[in-house]
Amino acid sequence: QVVLVESGGGLVQPGGSLRLSCAASESIFSFNRMGWYRQAPGKQRELVASISRGGSTDYADSVKGRFTISRDNAKNTVYLQMNSLKPEDTADYYCNAIIALGSVIGYWGQGTQVTVSS
Repeated sequence: QVVLVESGGGLVQPGGSLRLSCAASESIFSFNRMGWYRQAPGKQRELVASISRGGSTDYADSVKGRFTISRDNAKNTVYLQMNSLKPEDTADYYCNAIIALGSVIGYWGQGTQVTVSS
């Protein structure tokens, strides 16, 4: 069983920064891709950023240039550095990991809340 645990959320003012962490219960090389999703009240869950096993990254247009996804393989952890935060970034943020071996299997963390407000 794969367990993903997010941390680092909180309340910040517009223009502030947060770093989210996603700690996995096993080597992140087990996964073909890991990413961060977010879901705001009344809205669909959307992909924010992702990183492949090889290190390639992708970002939603709304966060490009402000957010950075990275990883520490020794710590089995993926990070999301969020800078220049805006009120519209307010959401629950979820870590996701995908294994593709004959079929695609996905895992989700419990989520961490991010609130951007003055």
